[in-house]
Amino acid sequence: MSLSLYSRARSTAAWRISVWTTVAFSLCSAVAFVIMYLLVARNVQARSDAWLTGEADVLSEVVANTPRDSLDTKVVQEVAELASHEVVEVQRPGDQPRQSVFFLLTRPGRDPIFVGPPEQELFMSAISSVSPKPGVPASVFVREHMVPFRVVWNDAPGGSRLYLGFSDTAGALMMHRLVTHFLLIWCAMALLGFVISAAGAFRTLQRVERISATVDGISTQDLGRRLPETTADDEVSRLSRTFNRMLDRIQRSVNQIRSVTDSVAHDLKSPVTSIRGSLEVALLHGDSEDWRERVADAVEKLDRLSQTLNTALDLAEADAGALPLKLEALDLGALVENLSDLFQPSFTERQHHLDCRIQPGMFIDGDSSLLSRTIANLLDNEVAHLPPGCKISVTVRQSDQSAEIILEDDGPGFPEEIRARAFERFVKGEHSSGHGLGLAFVHAIVQAHGGCVTISDSSTGGTQIRIKLPSAKVSA
Repeated sequence: MSLSLYSRARSTAAWRISVWTTVAFSLCSAVAFVIMYLLVARNVQARSDAWLTGEADVLSEVVANTPRDSLDTKVVQEVAELASHEVVEVQRPGDQPRQSVFFLLTRPGRDPIFVGPPEQELFMSAISSVSPKPGVPASVFVREHMVPFRVVWNDAPGGSRLYLGFSDTAGALMMHRLVTHFLLIWCAMALLGFVISAAGAFRTLQRVERISATVDGISTQDLGRRLPETTADDEVSRLSRTFNRMLDRIQRSVNQIRSVTDSVAHDLKSPVTSIRGSLEVALLHGDSEDWRERVADAVEKLDRLSQTLNTALDLAEADAGALPLKLEALDLGALVENLSDLFQPSFTERQHHLDCRIQPGMFIDGDSSLLSRTIANLLDNEVAHLPPGCKISVTVRQSDQSAEIILEDDGPGFPEEIRARAFERFVKGEHSSGHGLGLAFVHAIVQAHGGCVTISDSSTGGTQIRIKLPSAKVSA
């Protein structure tokens, strides 16, 4: 069971986060301790070197002021022993007592004077292997002594040389205890840090795991589920809110796709049935002249059906940001004027009066085919939905850095419940015979060109449609 939990723990990101956090913390604390250890060791050594240098100067004065007779050796030995007793011996439990100070005076033609541990030959051999500067302490390693001796030497009268050595066993023992205590504290801190970081990481990643489980359980049949949100403003909370906003967009898109599919299927059913009936009648009456009218009617309905499908596909591409635009410098006024002339017979037939006010030289960067279909949709709506005898005005003018198209009429206007949703797909009036794609197409194409379109009441009581498109960067 414990092995299984260990394997599961190692498979999570929290384990790696905890391990790397603990390693980084442990390395940083170890580096900090090493720096502190070196500073303390340096201070301890400086203190012992100061004592050593001072005592060596005192002993040098004693040797220089002692008459050279039969008693000088005894006097120097007693003074050296007194100096060695100034140092408090500190030993580890169970260690054999050892002297930590030695004194050596070499005299030409006479026996040397040595005060210190019994291994005189070892000390003299160790001293002869180094070449310290006069008055400058140096480290000398003596066999059978774990702590090195700091040795300083001074010249004495008559060619004599005085050596004084000190092994700071108390300082070494203190530094050893410092290292031992640090290792114990360091291990405890590393373990405690690992536990704290692991608990924090597991707690945080549990929230991420709940997000993953919730997202994984969301399907197209259950898009209403949402992630729990908290009042906190941390990264996980922002992630939850971002996921929820994404799910809202996906749900709206899926609902829109379903609505489009249902509406297209419903709107295509009647034309397809009508076309099939017309063609069947034409086949049954192939020997009469009536079949030509039936086939022509079927072709006309197929054209309208094709136009509806193309408009729906263009809208889908525009919503996905994938609508291909063949941009070129267009004279917007000339384009609107040509289309107005094209629709003039239809307006005349419906007893409408069309007034065009075109400002020349209005160039934009646009797709002529799509913009022509956009303006044609607007003019076709005026022809199809206005009662006879209405006045329509089309204005093209400059507005700041934009080219503006304003289409106004004095008709009945949009119903209040439809105006707010006029640019949505398949939204149409109660008595409309269209598919509700015209204004949605206008909105999509204008936005694809970086412009905007709005609907409001006109000054004559009808409807005003205002389109703004960015002017061309370089005039044609």
